[in-house]
Amino acid sequence: MKDTINLDAYEVGYDIPALPGMDEADIQTPCLVLDLDALERNIKKMGDWARDHGMRHRVHGKMHKSVDVALLQESLGGACGVCCQKVSEAEVFARGGIKDVLVSNQVRDPAKIDRLARMPKLGARTICCVDDLTNVADLSAAAQKHGTQIECLVEIDCGAGRCGVTTTPAVVEIAKAIDAAPGLKFAGIQAYQGAMQHMDKYEDRKAKIDLAVAQVKDAVDTLKAEGLECDIVGGGGTGSYYFEGNSGVYNELQCGSYAFMDADYGRILDKDGKRIDQGEWENALFILTSVMSHAKADKAIVDAGLKAQSVDSGLPVIFGRTDVQYVKCSDEHGVVADPDGVLKVNDKLRLVPGHCDPTCNVHDWYVGVRNGKVETVWPVSARGRAY
Repeated sequence: MKDTINLDAYEVGYDIPALPGMDEADIQTPCLVLDLDALERNIKKMGDWARDHGMRHRVHGKMHKSVDVALLQESLGGACGVCCQKVSEAEVFARGGIKDVLVSNQVRDPAKIDRLARMPKLGARTICCVDDLTNVADLSAAAQKHGTQIECLVEIDCGAGRCGVTTTPAVVEIAKAIDAAPGLKFAGIQAYQGAMQHMDKYEDRKAKIDLAVAQVKDAVDTLKAEGLECDIVGGGGTGSYYFEGNSGVYNELQCGSYAFMDADYGRILDKDGKRIDQGEWENALFILTSVMSHAKADKAIVDAGLKAQSVDSGLPVIFGRTDVQYVKCSDEHGVVADPDGVLKVNDKLRLVPGHCDPTCNVHDWYVGVRNGKVETVWPVSARGRAY
């Protein structure tokens, strides 16, 4: 199980941005803050939706990289386990007590394959994706070497244009090879359509997923005719889970960003044309930042710049305010347009990051806040585990 961290050994402002019991006003910035009430509501809502639609939910650990958040998603949201993208990341979750871990990616490097084959010894069901016949023999050899079992999903490229095979015959060929390989178990199909998750219009996302569902259904039906059943038909993200969940083909969702939300996801529209951060999901993750200079009358300078966030999906949005706007950033500074001069030095602002996943990966801690008080501080457990 996960290690218990003695927070008393950490010094606020040097090792850690806050400690439980502190006032929110005293949190050191910039840092990641979680609105625990909003986070818990998001987790429970997705868990209820999955259960009500007969779906398993395998939460995406690459988003938060936190054992504590994953355990909360299991206990509060009924998650069946986690998926992540790298072997080292998967090991963090397995060592932290998660018992069902999917590396939703290919594992090809011999050293990584060897580590993957040892993961079941940590007590975790271990699954990975395969899109190449030559990978099967390597995975099998490693599993036999360590006396373990690796479960494998054949990955289908259903529109993202990255990894995965594109034809049903290729799926069947790889699935049969996995099924015949000692130490391996054919577990099903991975079919995540990542390229459409952030398309603004609901109808555009649906059109892309309709194509993916037809492709996946053909593969599942053909495998069944060959005597190969799929325990997992996985995919689905925050922008599409309702399509996969109602498809009658998928049985496992892999949503991640729903729990925290970010500015880029918040802009996409639901079936009624409403932004999904205005009813479907709540903003639970923020970069807390402080005004450090207001030498210019019409702009405030804050302490959250490029090193506190990722701006690959756009600049952050200032939460709950329309009178000021985050307009520019450099390494250590953010520029906030303040035309009416309403901000003062040391004022704190909550920023909704443009892209939550890479933003979380540049921080060491989550500061969980409820009713103006720091309730908990969680490490970003798998931060930097990119290998």
